[in-house]
Amino acid sequence: MKEKTPNESEITMSELVLPNDTNLLGNLMGGRLMYWMDIAGALACTRHANKMVATVAMNGMVFNHSIRMGEMVLINAKVIYAGTTSMVVSLKVYAENMQTGNIVTTNQARMTFVAVDENGKPTPVPKLLPQTEEEWEDYKMAKEKTQSRKQNTDS
Repeated sequence: MKEKTPNESEITMSELVLPNDTNLLGNLMGGRLMYWMDIAGALACTRHANKMVATVAMNGMVFNHSIRMGEMVLINAKVIYAGTTSMVVSLKVYAENMQTGNIVTTNQARMTFVAVDENGKPTPVPKLLPQTEEEWEDYKMAKEKTQSRKQNTDS
């Protein structure tokens, strides 16, 4: 299997926040954003693995800034670590005010996905080859957290 770089998996997904996506305050519902992030993460991991993927974990998310109805949500996702069958994807969320052009970072999260075959069984993925110093730092941190999580669930 040929190694791939993080940039080969990178995707940017955009969504318009409509009335059906908001709560009573006119802000995007957190669950809807998490749904969109799950899709973006799955797309990046599928691009890396060229296989179906399943969500394993969302590694914490903080809502730093509300997203209002009528704003465009931009979700950037790219694989930052690949193990034997699992991948960690970094997600960054931005809100763009369509009238002013102002863009604000609203959320960041990491999610873990596993590649699966046609029977739903875990299947190998290509190794990840980070290119920049930042990509290597992300890779090392994600690898450590993945190993720590596995040790905690095995005991």
